Amino acid sequence: MHKRCPIAPAGTLGTVEAQYPAHWEADVVLADGGTAHVRPIRPADADRLLAFYSRLSDESIYFRFFGPRPRLTDKEVTWFTNVDYVNRVALIATIGTEMVAVIRYDRTDEAEAEVAFLVEDAHQGRGVASVLLEHLAATARENGIQRFIADVLPANMKMMGVLRQAGYTAESRFADGVVRMTLDLTPTETAAEVTTAREHRAEARSIGRLLSPGSVAVIGASREPGGVGQTVLRNLLAADFTGPVYPVHREVRAVAGVRAYPSVNAIDGDVDLAVVAVPADGVIDVVKECAEKGVHGLVVVSSGFGETGAEGRARQDELARIARAYGLRVVGPNCLGIANTDPAVRLNATLAATVPGRGRVGFFSQSGALGTALLQRVAQRGMGISTFVSAGNRADVSGNDLLQYWEEDPSTEVILLYLESLGNPRKFTRLARRISRDKPIVVVKSGGTPGSHSAESLRLPDSAISSLFSQSGLIRVDDLIQLFDVGQLLAYQPLPAGPRVGLVTNSDALGLLAVDACITAGLEPRPPVNLGAAAGAAEFGTALAGELGSPEVDAAVVVYMPPIPGAASDVATELLRVSRDSGKPVLATFEGYLGMHPDLRVGDGATPSRGSIPSYAAPEEAVRALAHVAKYAQWRAQPLVPPPALEDISTSRARALVGEMTEGEWDAAQLLTCYGLDVWPADIVRSPDEAVEAAGRLGWPVVLKVADPDASRRAGTVRLGLAGPDSVRHAYSEFAAQLGDDVELAVQRMAPQPAVPTVVSVVEDPAFGPVVSFGLGEVTARLLLDQGFRLAPLTAEDAAGLVRSVRAAPLLFGEYGYPPVAVDALEDLLVRVGRLAGDLPEVARLDLDQVLVGESGVIVLAARAHLRAPTGPRLDAAPRRLS
Repeated sequence: MHKRCPIAPAGTLGTVEAQYPAHWEADVVLADGGTAHVRPIRPADADRLLAFYSRLSDESIYFRFFGPRPRLTDKEVTWFTNVDYVNRVALIATIGTEMVAVIRYDRTDEAEAEVAFLVEDAHQGRGVASVLLEHLAATARENGIQRFIADVLPANMKMMGVLRQAGYTAESRFADGVVRMTLDLTPTETAAEVTTAREHRAEARSIGRLLSPGSVAVIGASREPGGVGQTVLRNLLAADFTGPVYPVHREVRAVAGVRAYPSVNAIDGDVDLAVVAVPADGVIDVVKECAEKGVHGLVVVSSGFGETGAEGRARQDELARIARAYGLRVVGPNCLGIANTDPAVRLNATLAATVPGRGRVGFFSQSGALGTALLQRVAQRGMGISTFVSAGNRADVSGNDLLQYWEEDPSTEVILLYLESLGNPRKFTRLARRISRDKPIVVVKSGGTPGSHSAESLRLPDSAISSLFSQSGLIRVDDLIQLFDVGQLLAYQPLPAGPRVGLVTNSDALGLLAVDACITAGLEPRPPVNLGAAAGAAEFGTALAGELGSPEVDAAVVVYMPPIPGAASDVATELLRVSRDSGKPVLATFEGYLGMHPDLRVGDGATPSRGSIPSYAAPEEAVRALAHVAKYAQWRAQPLVPPPALEDISTSRARALVGEMTEGEWDAAQLLTCYGLDVWPADIVRSPDEAVEAAGRLGWPVVLKVADPDASRRAGTVRLGLAGPDSVRHAYSEFAAQLGDDVELAVQRMAPQPAVPTVVSVVEDPAFGPVVSFGLGEVTARLLLDQGFRLAPLTAEDAAGLVRSVRAAPLLFGEYGYPPVAVDALEDLLVRVGRLAGDLPEVARLDLDQVLVGESGVIVLAARAHLRAPTGPRLDAAPRRLS
């Protein structure tokens, strides 16, 4: 069953070609936000190794070899660069063309290997050793190594610190002047937390360097009015960027009144950020120039890349590869740019002349074309932003990177995302689940997968993506209008404690519309307080205070349509006064005003402060936004609990079973027993006599059904309640006449009734990883695709939410004349199936069809698993890498 993953060429070792899995190579973000490339060493790296060694200090060499060693012999170079990638593995980190670090293990017995590493002095303290150890530990586990040992000089505190802080169980003892450290490589929760924390800090810093540069160069800033480069330059100057701005043009001496330079290298001072606006075929050369200059990041607004087809896609991949190799992060290409409204930065490195004022919303747009319009809409609503990034084709920097940054950024309280595709969806949902506990994330995910998207196309339907987003606390909305509707509510008002809504209005018709909208959205409206057309500030204030003061109200919607134009100011002032200390959200439909009516604003700045009351064009829009936020508040109020421990399972036995199976479809009954689940026994029969014999063995009454799982889903392929030999023979004859004498049938003992048929499945999605789905087994439910989805593994809360997510769920709870069934047993089954899915990536698909849920428990009637060799570790379980 187990096969080697896709392999990359790695030179030769003697006469035998040595190869390693392709996933052993990775681009990584270092602790300071720079990037490096990690890969196994090759024989062709001999000169690179010698050059690396020549740059090491005497102290670094002494700590590695326990004595002076001015140079490496030819024999040593051959030994260090020729490895077999099984018993001897070495990984190197490169920046540009230079090797800056190396780590290696040499197996000492079946389960143990000796480890050592060496980092160039100029790159020590950047987290290179930690990330290399992470990757080497993963390769060692793939090769069956369980422990690393390392002999370290007592004075080598840096190496001991790297080993101790990796999160693995570590032991050390001192003997003969050397500290021997032993690392148990068994993955632990601590090790995973260390990896996640390092990834978070590194990626947040890499984005921080882009959004808070000390200086900016605009490469391709021509004198032509309206040109891309000059537009960015003028926007930078107009925003009063706090650092120096350097136009770069090969020929002219000044652009927009600012001294120009013929190249980046000709600039006298340091350059932190470069905005690239040259033709696509010249971008690669610019990247190399920026690397030589020591630029930290690039914003490539140039088009002509992945959006143009295969040739542009290849150019885009080369851009990302070279930039990462030289330690640069890239926004774009084909993007609008980036902005930071922090008064200490005042960065507008975009093509948009209008950037909203200072606010508490971080905004990410994958679309460059929509970016200008989106920023204009934000400004029109009176919303402020903290930072803005338009990623364009997203060759490098993605929404995941921005989430890492915004989680740390104290200026960002709400995150808005416009996404066209997901690069690493499993990481995205992991980050979202963590960040949403403190900061709400609102996302518009458009349909389809654009050509610039590098990941495999998603197998899951769009409804599944919505379910997975909801599981992670994401607020998914249908369009851009809703994105801003929800965003402004989150930015200025507190979260509701529940779904109960008080309504205050001076229009009976609009009040009724608001009631209907609440019911449709799943909220619980109180009867509207209709004040009549003549109501003024005092009446509105009293009514709103009454609603907010009621323990039966969690939020309030005020609908005010003034009978006389211009009479709103006093009412607005009173609404602000009453709502200020209530702790409950208040929304308004105020004079048909969309965004933030001037009189409903709190604060004297250009953008409103928290406590301002957002206004919507219609009551339905206000209610829709409130419903999204109420659902998010309910998710956030749930305690964060891990998946159940499940002491009665045997993961090791399950893995052994899978290891014995070949790729293809298998009966999953034995596999399910490893997770405490039994499949109702069934016998395959090929004649009436065999069917009668099986029925007598299993116990009457029985079921006779078509054995083919695909055919069995069609109507008329099951005969229930067969109580004797004659009825079994008759049913068999009917099937033979209908489907042919060679039909393969199955006999099962009749399950206890009444019971509700359900279907539970698992799919190993190439992007999201293992996903558990649930639905009822009725034909109508299948035809309507009434399914719920959750990422594995499942918590008890995930399982409960999955059961209740399908529209037909009331049938499980005793409604419509059905008796209530053992939902708790069904939820336990879902948790166990989710654990199996999380443990076994070889299970590409698992179908439990059907699962009967009765009054006292569940019965699995059939289970099939499709197995395949994994193509590498799951992205989210692998060592840190840029994806």
